[in-house]
Amino acid sequence: MQNRQEQISQVVVTAGQMRDIEKRIFAAGMPVVALMEKVAGLIARRIPEIPPTPLQKAYYVPSNTPFLRGSRVGILVGPGHNGGDALVVARELHFQGYEVGIYSPFSKLKELTSQHLQYAQSLGIPIYQTIEQLPNSDLLIDGLFGLGLERNLTDPIASAINQLNELSIPIYSIDLPSGLHTDTGVVLGTAIRATHTFCLGLWKLAFLQDQALEYLGKAELIDFDIPLADVEAVLKDAPRIKRITPATALATLPLPRPAVTHKYKEGHLLLICGSRRYAGGAILTGLGARASGVGMLSIAVPESLKSLLVSHLPEALIVGCPETETGAIAQLQLPEKTDLSSFNAIACGPGLTRDATPIVQEAIKSDRPLLLDADGLNILAQMGTIATLKKRQAVTVLTPHTGEFERLFPDVTDAKHDRVKAVQEAAAQSGAVVLLKGARTAIANPEGVVWIVSESTPALARGGSGDVLTGLLGGLLAQAATKQIPVEDIVATAAWWHSQAGIIAAQERTELGVDAFTLTQFLMKVLSI
Repeated sequence: MQNRQEQISQVVVTAGQMRDIEKRIFAAGMPVVALMEKVAGLIARRIPEIPPTPLQKAYYVPSNTPFLRGSRVGILVGPGHNGGDALVVARELHFQGYEVGIYSPFSKLKELTSQHLQYAQSLGIPIYQTIEQLPNSDLLIDGLFGLGLERNLTDPIASAINQLNELSIPIYSIDLPSGLHTDTGVVLGTAIRATHTFCLGLWKLAFLQDQALEYLGKAELIDFDIPLADVEAVLKDAPRIKRITPATALATLPLPRPAVTHKYKEGHLLLICGSRRYAGGAILTGLGARASGVGMLSIAVPESLKSLLVSHLPEALIVGCPETETGAIAQLQLPEKTDLSSFNAIACGPGLTRDATPIVQEAIKSDRPLLLDADGLNILAQMGTIATLKKRQAVTVLTPHTGEFERLFPDVTDAKHDRVKAVQEAAAQSGAVVLLKGARTAIANPEGVVWIVSESTPALARGGSGDVLTGLLGGLLAQAATKQIPVEDIVATAAWWHSQAGIIAAQERTELGVDAFTLTQFLMKVLSI
């Protein structure tokens, strides 16, 4: 059974859901003032513990405190309870010996926020109404706007934020950088570019939207002990949005294996990939599948690629197929007494070219779990048969990047605006499990449940990286079919595994040094750390 901390770390909420959870907490008797003290106290204690950024190195001391006592901290105070949180942080940092100044440009504040501002003033903390008056600071704490901002910011606040973003000093935001939409991560006119964001209580949806990432900096959850019963009461009837955590991903893997097993019990995967023009795609897909631990691996490629694939994947059964004049697979020519139903899963697409359209059509007609990627998706989009996937007897998994997604699903929500809603709509429309690649890869099943990979690296923005994922995921799908592991969980686990391999490789080789072949060599390191 998962512990509370692990369960909380998976939960992702919208602004509306978070407000409903807070209402339950307050209705149960938790005073607003007590919760504000608790949350802000946690932040105030956390700030001195955060390791310094390169901007803070001049203030670094051996105690690992990034600021010397007496350093200057500017507090940005908004009119709501986010501003109240910031004022409690200001008070506590003042007591710790920091030189605190408050920027408070609003004439009307919520009552509790106004009380905290009055007390800060009584302590002698200076308060400024314009950003120009705020003295130079070593650190800024952003408490202008938090949960639920809907309207574009206007002057003078917008101008103040733009000025602050031009400063070469770190900014820590409370709950969300001011100016970001809580659900979509859209910038509402302008927004604080934080170096660190304290997300309060539960992860908000914006933290998992690609467009918000350049504003969030390093994000961490401030857990203030929300009762799980309140979370469940609010979320019970809504499709869940979940962060994939290491614990959940590793628990989904088909490990440990039984002491008595054999290769046919560990899944048989058929890869259909490659062409004379794109031989590398077949190799990378095969290497990804190899890392999955699948019991048996068969790879169908054009006959002219057979010897090349054998040299790279000697353990696999390489099936050479008749090819077109352009070097694409013309027809599947499987071994005697073998057809597509002989496999536990099929992965199809990398390097095929669109000349292999009949092959993709044949794979779609099969009764096996099917993964379509790359040219498999391009052919599917060209066929215009997304809705027919619902008629398949087995699960279909689609793994598009944003461009492929737009071709496949031209009439769903813009994935650049709200990728979570877009992937939910795509899964419902196709009846497939849809994995939308990106800095925050999102996976949805037809029931609307979403899994999000909350960590990745731009090192994966390399040709062939997606081929590796296809092979890895295909191998796990084949194993899942023999062990009754939910397909959606396996897809999420494969995406997490792939991202973690990229992160580890980038740490060792930098973001410039992680080509797709190198990535395959780091897949097993994810499971050994």
